[in-house]
Amino acid sequence: MKGWPFADPQDVAVFTTARIISNQSPILRVSHDEDDGAWQFHTGDDVTADEGKIVSLKQIVDLDASVLELAQLPLGWIATRETPASQWKVSESEDERD
Repeated sequence: MKGWPFADPQDVAVFTTARIISNQSPILRVSHDEDDGAWQFHTGDDVTADEGKIVSLKQIVDLDASVLELAQLPLGWIATRETPASQWKVSESEDERD
């Protein structure tokens, strides 16, 4: 992909759910973990370990190109939105503030 905006490579492993990779649910919450730099792409609902999946960052971008807007999301921050048509709202993760 020309002009890849993420600091991480396209094949970096990221966390998501089976519902997202099967297009059953949209990505509504993204986190960039401060402790290990991991990216997580979720629906905003609670997730069990059984639902968790590891895919490449490029697979996530291919599913929802709007996450390209979040390429500069700082470590320890999250982005959320109400619907796939909504704008991303970026904020410092409450987990990181505790």
